[in-house]
Amino acid sequence: MTAQPLDTEQSQAAPTQFRPADLRLVVVGHVDHGKSTLIGRFLHDTDSLPDGKLEEIKAISEKRGMPLEWSFVLDALQAERDQAVTIDITQIWLRTPRRDCVIIDAPGHREFLRNMVSGAASADAAVLVIDAGEGMREQSRRHAYLLNLLGLRQIVVAVNKMDLVGHDAGRFEEVRRSVEEFLAELGLTASAVVPVSARHGENLVNRSPEMPWYTGPTLLEMLDRFEPSAAPVEQPLRLPIQDVYKFDHRRILVGRVETGVLRVGDQLLFSPANRSARVATIEHWGPGQAPTEVRAGGTFGITLDEPLFVERGDIASHAENAPVLTNVFRASLFWIGRKPLAPGDSLTLKLATDRATVTVQSIDRVVDTQTLGGGDADRVRTNEVCEVTLRSREMLALDEHSTNPATGRCVLVDGFDTVAAGVINMRGYPDQRQLLTVKSTNIQEVDHLLNATTRAWRNGHHGAVIWFTGLSGAGKSTLAMRAEQRLFQRGFQTYVLDGDNVRHGLNADLGFTPDDRTENIRRVGEVASLFANAGLIVITSFISPYRADRERVRKAAGAAFHEIHIKADLAVCEQRDPKGLYRKARAGEIAEFTGISAPYEPPENPQLVVDTSRHNIEECLEQIMRYVESTIALRASGAA
Repeated sequence: MTAQPLDTEQSQAAPTQFRPADLRLVVVGHVDHGKSTLIGRFLHDTDSLPDGKLEEIKAISEKRGMPLEWSFVLDALQAERDQAVTIDITQIWLRTPRRDCVIIDAPGHREFLRNMVSGAASADAAVLVIDAGEGMREQSRRHAYLLNLLGLRQIVVAVNKMDLVGHDAGRFEEVRRSVEEFLAELGLTASAVVPVSARHGENLVNRSPEMPWYTGPTLLEMLDRFEPSAAPVEQPLRLPIQDVYKFDHRRILVGRVETGVLRVGDQLLFSPANRSARVATIEHWGPGQAPTEVRAGGTFGITLDEPLFVERGDIASHAENAPVLTNVFRASLFWIGRKPLAPGDSLTLKLATDRATVTVQSIDRVVDTQTLGGGDADRVRTNEVCEVTLRSREMLALDEHSTNPATGRCVLVDGFDTVAAGVINMRGYPDQRQLLTVKSTNIQEVDHLLNATTRAWRNGHHGAVIWFTGLSGAGKSTLAMRAEQRLFQRGFQTYVLDGDNVRHGLNADLGFTPDDRTENIRRVGEVASLFANAGLIVITSFISPYRADRERVRKAAGAAFHEIHIKADLAVCEQRDPKGLYRKARAGEIAEFTGISAPYEPPENPQLVVDTSRHNIEECLEQIMRYVESTIALRASGAA
């Protein structure tokens, strides 16, 4: 619910004409630092109060036996007046010499941060209010972190209650330095730090004669320097589909163009389905000729030149600048759920117009907003900030927040409750679109005259892909070579595929980015499947860190796929460090190194787990041999 700041019959109406555009400004800060007082006085000094409101506030203040309380302008809820804290988002119009603004008074109390997040998410700029006497408090730091998390870059800091510190320039400098240092750690720069006294209207609209040492802009002057979020027409096209209407023979896809420009005749790619069609018409409502172009911010309908199946939640883009397709990604979240967040929890993800079920694969870091430090944790509690890895059942179309905020922000819902808001990044994970794109056409499958059973009878065993996965240093290569030798000695047809024999030839063109690593595993998986079809036992030795990549190999190889987790924890692998790679990764010489700066997703249900930190090489080798002979050798069932 949004609190109405004024009585309904006399509330300020939205301006009928903007000059030149409206600005959405969120005001945040610690509960006792004077946000509502600042806004109330600001409204008065800019002549933005409706008729009679000043007299009403004077009467309320006199009735309560207190000086004129400017915060009562906004604290319209009786509970707020009684408790003297803002508990809901209050929105009110403000008039400046340049424009009409919407000011959002966001709650500062710790228990009401949920409302602060929803208020700040739609803002163009922010005022962070800091008490001159108290300086940066934990809540102030948390609010600054959240502004950064939500992508706000236009920030002015109002150092309030300067009258209570004797308008001391030295104290202002102390607070200014501490604020700017903290913001710099977040990668933020304040547009200005303004010393103010909200109660007395000093440096809000008019300069204060009590602070002649301050020569910077007033708060009003800073407001007029801020710019509304420009319609991002220069960014790649993103059109999330809101609905599909059916009129006569037409199917009209309706949505808001979040970024970019859409034109009649454009070839569109619809994600995550990965299907294309051309824009036939742009439909509009009302009189006049239908447009041939829609720019960011416009809501229209389109028809296509062929009947594709498109549904709510799909995202239309141009093929050359498409969103990422993935079923696993990282998110920086502000957790506002009442219950702690834990690995394995299932939640509903709201992303643009899409809704999907996601599972918390891991909690990677919980951030201390006081120090900006972080550490491992198995739970995220209410009002904590965290970095997590989320996995969905289906493919999702999304962008990294740094690339496109419109499709890089997400909300998590548990039942009917919003429990988190945050931003998306793909650090360490690949775009899976290329794996879903089939470029070859006019291909027909050839039937072999030899079937799998015939090959198995000749070899004495079924063809198989024995897929070793695990961290670097876990012992995959050593066990793969020893297993190959042992199997060969027992008469099995076998071969090892590892980085040495594929990256010097088949995959010599690939590097070690997340996308290249995914393509490396895709090619290895296809080759291994062909080996298995030929009746061989092929052993692969690859870290293969992404669960989705291994699942694709399983799908390609079918029943011939056997996943074996060569297990050793990071500390053991780093202690072994046979090639010195961990040392280089810790020194920053190797980017995207699995386990250090890139993720490793262990198998959920492997056919076999071989723990090399608890067993020696011979014991591990025997486990592998027993598994192969019990599942792959024909003679295990008495067939040969």
